[in-house]
Amino acid sequence: MAGWGPRRPAAGRVLRSEQLIEQPWMALRRERLRDADGSTAEHVVLEYPDWVDVVALTADFDIVLVDQYRHPVHEMRTELPAGAVDRNEPPLQAIQRELREETGYVSEDWHLLGSAPVNPAWQTNRIHSFLALGARHAGEQELDKGEFIRGRRLPFLEFLRQVDQGELELPLLQLAGLYLLQQFLRRTADPRLASLRARAGL
Repeated sequence: MAGWGPRRPAAGRVLRSEQLIEQPWMALRRERLRDADGSTAEHVVLEYPDWVDVVALTADFDIVLVDQYRHPVHEMRTELPAGAVDRNEPPLQAIQRELREETGYVSEDWHLLGSAPVNPAWQTNRIHSFLALGARHAGEQELDKGEFIRGRRLPFLEFLRQVDQGELELPLLQLAGLYLLQQFLRRTADPRLASLRARAGL
């Protein structure tokens, strides 16, 4: 059966690429492409490193969260521990580092929930979402200059209730991580997660 919309165009040929901004954490370039039919168009591309986030659960199924000041919205926001992948750093190593630096928590039991492009219309990077089990407090935070982050714990089912009722507003990208977690809980045979799956109604 034919799909909706026009056929997918062939990849365009880059006629010109202009670097507009280059910072350690992002870059912005403007490119002019010629398509297969000879037409041209300009595209703006945001280059970011890959991102990582984690649903970190303690042995008694509290979730580890961070309250962090986000200047663009002038608010303290509750989020999952998250961050950027350094150059040549594996995503798993990056999120282990971020969890430890932001909260002082560590885990020896990690699971990749999924990975996907963040916003392929504009950005080059991917986000990798993880589950960490048996998270435990192992030291003090190691925050970067200018970061204001307060770690806290919340019973996981209470966390789900607050998200469901709109009392806790996660960034939309992290809600996708919760969807991946839901799929993981439905298919896992891990006996430790069976009661959690049942209590969460999954």
